[in-house]
Amino acid sequence: MGADRDRGGRRTAARTAAYGVCGVVLLAGCASMPDSGDVSGVDSTPRQDTQVRVFAMPPPENAQPSDILSGFLEALTSDDPNYSTARQYLTKAASRAWKPGLSSTVLADGPGIDSNRLGGRQDSDDLTFTLTGTKVARVDAQQAYSPEHGAYDEPVHLSRDKKTRQWRIDTPPQGVVMGKSDFQRNYMAVNKYYFATDAAAGSASRPAAVADPVYVRRRVDPMTQTVRSLLSGPTNWLDPVVWTSFPTGTALQKGVTTLTPDDQNKLTVPLNAYAARVGAHKCSEMAAQLLFTLQNLTPAVDEIALRSGRKQLCSLAEERADAVASRGSAEQPNYLYFLDDRSRLVRLEAGGSDTKPDPVPGALGEGGRELGSVAVSRHEDTGAAVTRDGRSLYVASLASGSSLGTPVLVSHGKTEQERLTAPSWDANGDLWVADRDPGKPRLLFLEQGKGEPLEVRVPGLNGRIQEVRVAADGVRIALVVAKGGKASLLVGRIERRQESGQARPAVSVLELRSASPQFEDVTTMSWAGDSRLVVAGREQGGVQTMRYVQADGSTPEGPAPAALSGIKEITAADTDSLPMVAYSEDGIVQLTSGAQWQKVTQGLSPVYPG
Repeated sequence: MGADRDRGGRRTAARTAAYGVCGVVLLAGCASMPDSGDVSGVDSTPRQDTQVRVFAMPPPENAQPSDILSGFLEALTSDDPNYSTARQYLTKAASRAWKPGLSSTVLADGPGIDSNRLGGRQDSDDLTFTLTGTKVARVDAQQAYSPEHGAYDEPVHLSRDKKTRQWRIDTPPQGVVMGKSDFQRNYMAVNKYYFATDAAAGSASRPAAVADPVYVRRRVDPMTQTVRSLLSGPTNWLDPVVWTSFPTGTALQKGVTTLTPDDQNKLTVPLNAYAARVGAHKCSEMAAQLLFTLQNLTPAVDEIALRSGRKQLCSLAEERADAVASRGSAEQPNYLYFLDDRSRLVRLEAGGSDTKPDPVPGALGEGGRELGSVAVSRHEDTGAAVTRDGRSLYVASLASGSSLGTPVLVSHGKTEQERLTAPSWDANGDLWVADRDPGKPRLLFLEQGKGEPLEVRVPGLNGRIQEVRVAADGVRIALVVAKGGKASLLVGRIERRQESGQARPAVSVLELRSASPQFEDVTTMSWAGDSRLVVAGREQGGVQTMRYVQADGSTPEGPAPAALSGIKEITAADTDSLPMVAYSEDGIVQLTSGAQWQKVTQGLSPVYPG
């Protein structure tokens, strides 16, 4: 189950079904492995049905060192909640010291064993193997995913007990290691939700919810795992720009080992004493965080009840959660916008069947300038447009009688490709755009779309920004960055700080990270969920494709969008209930769920609000 599925309120029968155990697979843990010779490997377990439970077998009596190591590696891929079977392959001291939750290293294939680098004598009571592989990703102690590259090289030492004469591992690998297919079978992505630190990201009464994707073990009580992860706080990457309504120290009540909704889909969450004194409003925010976080898990959760000790704190039903906090995937845009052949900003009802657009009210709908790209604010009351030559940026109200006025920004780049990118609005009503002028490349920020543009600090940026899209939560930004003739997708964290003696805040985009490591060259992208983007470009090996990616660089479950040739721009809403729309060699086309691309009309620069 991906971290971003349909959040438009519609539920499938599968979502309301309870967990079912379809079967059990036992891992024998005794595959043969040579003690010398060429590189060998422990193959990843073949992909199983996602509801099949997989358990490992303990080490057999008098097992050889190779069998102990292969059995241990197999046990790491099982559904054993506490890795108790894997620990049986370790010495008692090693079992006490080993921390499987420290990290999970994901390799392209199952870990290989380089038998040519054995340590110790074959007839001695100690032996060293080296696990090898190609790193794909790492999941850290906070359950946060990050892509990784390079070689994996980890020694594993075994010793033979002097009394029992049984071989055991006394120096295991750090954390857990497994192949990509086993990782996909064992783990699932979920979004935890916190609130944007910048209160302006939501209304005065509704903070903006921000998705924090993490990975939990799929068949080891994922609901309870997810709640514990939420209570433990945001991941390090997101922490500087979010807050939580749960008081510091809040955890599940002592003795609570599992959480299960009742037959009315109501989940009661017992909390410790740290939560006992929260007020009604704060408690509603806590419940909203839990509802947003658990909404796509199975079994379904429609209502959260919080208690501490014997005290009932509050309850919140799903239909009231969006009144507590704003959330991108719950905000349905009214219109799809684009430019027609007369350079007018026009619109169609979002998700409607009409293909004849209407010009927007005001100057942008009158066609007074040759426009090339547009963006509409999330409240759909203001538009921004860059001229076709990329030189000038205009901002105007989408109200009858509004005027275009003078440009709010002018680029001095020599060619269209060296001037302004398409603009993007954030949740605060602020406008973002990049100037690609080689002499002065900049990411710029205009408060409420007006005034003197503020240059945004982007430490660590290596290349020139080609495309800018701000997430609905207002604290994450996606950038297509070009370098050496190729472009990659990066996601950064937006931080605003009021510095001493400065009237305006300092705005920075920090800790850029790759969100599409599988792409060799990115053409265009759009946010397509609370933590999901859709990307078009060329994958490694030169294949033109379109895929969904998570903001952390992982690949969500589910099918990729249907391929589209000649794509130039793409836009998607944060909810799956609206079609994806693109500008291609065929004009404006759209893709509804489970269908193929269909032409809508002629035009360019299609955008949903944002």
